[in-house]
Amino acid sequence: MSLTLTTLTDQDKNTLRTAAYGAVSLMAAADAAGKPHKTATQGTIALTSATGQIGHILAAKTPLTNLKGTTTAALAEHVLPALTTAMQLLQRHSPAEAANFHATVTTAVQAAAHAHHTQPGPTLTTMARNITDALDAA
Repeated sequence: MSLTLTTLTDQDKNTLRTAAYGAVSLMAAADAAGKPHKTATQGTIALTSATGQIGHILAAKTPLTNLKGTTTAALAEHVLPALTTAMQLLQRHSPAEAANFHATVTTAVQAAAHAHHTQPGPTLTTMARNITDALDAA
């Protein structure tokens, strides 16, 4: 089955956007002592550069009201399961778009991790690994 914008429900699309933009938010939170705005910007640019059906879904101008958390842990409790759920959803609908989503989020995480043009520190490295693990858990 091929993935089309009409194949997915609004809830499905929201899950995909929450997972992707949540991953970037987690990277920014992990860079709180550095320049989190720069980290978030680089990650977001990578997400908005996505292609395929995933690119259309991530480019939607729909507000994400469920990316609120008073701590990094609270945000992670919401985003990491959303990443796994998003991958499972996409694997059911389109393995190609699942691979596209995985590559897109991974690229965004790498862009965020290297936003300062230096090697990422242990906090960013650990968060990137947590995000990758959640993607791969599907």
